[in-house]
Amino acid sequence: MTEMTQQNSVLTTGEVAEICNVAARTVSKWIDCGRLEGYRIPGSRDRRVTREALENFMRTHGLPLTGFAAAVGQGMLLIVDANATTAQTLRDVIVQETQREVFIVRGAFEAGVICERSRPSAIIVDCNIGVNEAAGLASWLRCEKRVVRVVATGEALTAGDETSLIRAGVSMIVRKPCTVRAILSAVDPRWAKAG
Repeated sequence: MTEMTQQNSVLTTGEVAEICNVAARTVSKWIDCGRLEGYRIPGSRDRRVTREALENFMRTHGLPLTGFAAAVGQGMLLIVDANATTAQTLRDVIVQETQREVFIVRGAFEAGVICERSRPSAIIVDCNIGVNEAAGLASWLRCEKRVVRVVATGEALTAGDETSLIRAGVSMIVRKPCTVRAILSAVDPRWAKAG
């Protein structure tokens, strides 16, 4: 069984701000006044915007889609997983089905080093590296204003763990046990139909 905490592909206000080349508070104002379709996370001041809503907004207002395409496009993927066998299996399937470049690292520090050298479009982080480490990586990426979709996976995640991960900037959580297809779908819903 697969359980996801969110059903849509979502972006943080910081990610939307970088794509649109504006301040994050501007994005919050767009959402609050109803110009940009978005929502507030319950119990938090954080807001989220679906990819579809952002694309519609950009088209409606004549904003160039270059930043949007780069942010959600065909960039490299990064897998952060302490289990080398699981990571390699996931990598093999992603490469076979999407022809994307995929790197594997064992921890958050190594992931940070990779992110300093390149700009992955998505990171799949298994919470076997530690929930705090996964949340720390997502938080660092957000502070660095990196437009990176972070998908967290894990077993026995508590509601508190999930809240911490989402608040840190994780876009989607996929509970294990799950299929590779569920992880692919969390990274990009279009991949759910692949293969």
